[in-house]
Amino acid sequence: MGATRWGICSAGTITHDFLVVLKTLAPEDHKVVAIASRELSRAQKYAQTHNIPKAYGSYEELAQDPDVEVVYVGTIHPYHLPSTLLFIQAGKNVLCEKPMGMNAAEVKTMVQAAQEKGVFLMEAIWSRFFPASEKLRSLLRQGTIGDGMVVHGEFGYPMLTFPRFTEKAVGGGGLLAIGVYCVQFACMVFNGEKPESIVASGFLNDTGVDNVGSVILNFSGGRQAVLTYSMLAKLPNGASISGTKGIIEIPEFFWCPEQLVINGKSEEFPLPLRPPNLNFLTSAGLRYEAEHVRQCLLQGLKESPVMSHADSELIHSILDEVRRQLGVSYPQDQP
Repeated sequence: MGATRWGICSAGTITHDFLVVLKTLAPEDHKVVAIASRELSRAQKYAQTHNIPKAYGSYEELAQDPDVEVVYVGTIHPYHLPSTLLFIQAGKNVLCEKPMGMNAAEVKTMVQAAQEKGVFLMEAIWSRFFPASEKLRSLLRQGTIGDGMVVHGEFGYPMLTFPRFTEKAVGGGGLLAIGVYCVQFACMVFNGEKPESIVASGFLNDTGVDNVGSVILNFSGGRQAVLTYSMLAKLPNGASISGTKGIIEIPEFFWCPEQLVINGKSEEFPLPLRPPNLNFLTSAGLRYEAEHVRQCLLQGLKESPVMSHADSELIHSILDEVRRQLGVSYPQDQP
């Protein structure tokens, strides 16, 4: 198999970073062959900037391009379902940005479609593919801190000046934007186990989406995850796992980790390369999920063993319940 042939759906901020990072990987392994935007001029601009051979003014054209092997869907949340289904029905493999759906029902629809078409589908929870995350999972399997009993995680930044985070019509809200990182972290630590109960509290803005929230996930055996997210203020943005024999801490920023502190001893996992023209400096870590997708495709896998379909369904079922308790609903929740 030659290079993994990427098609890019959307021409937005995170898409730019994904394209920049792909260039830092071996060209014989990764190649972007086409990009699509609902505005042809925008797709053409990105194509020129990133040296992409083909630019399309519709997602349908990208779906029908025979050169495209896997599509990166970087649209805003409400467009994930229709875009992903379009590519799946065209027989394309898909890496869809998080959150993969507006709710668990949308995720199940996408998973079922991918399984029926026999294509690869993964939610782009990039956090799970950092070397530090791999080491963390290894430490937990080895019982380095005994039984993990309490997980803490928090993600907070002032974000109210960005409409895509605050407006309900475009899938705004802190839980779907940043709280999902805290939830996925707890799900990873507790190895995909479903919590026995969920307690959530928070505050909504005038459009009816959440600005801030705290979530407690109660698991069997007295284990607990305590998670906080905020679009109002910067938080310490770290995470920790306290066990019966010790503690593992992940300093800022836990969702793109480069350091673990294991029972007081620090271990560094620096990114190998930080391109200068990224919108977000930490986006250099997108390289790990891109290479993971390639390895899955080389092995003929239809889902990732690290970020499985079941993982996405569990995360979104938790998000749904948190939103229910907070009183946040979207048009996509209507039957």
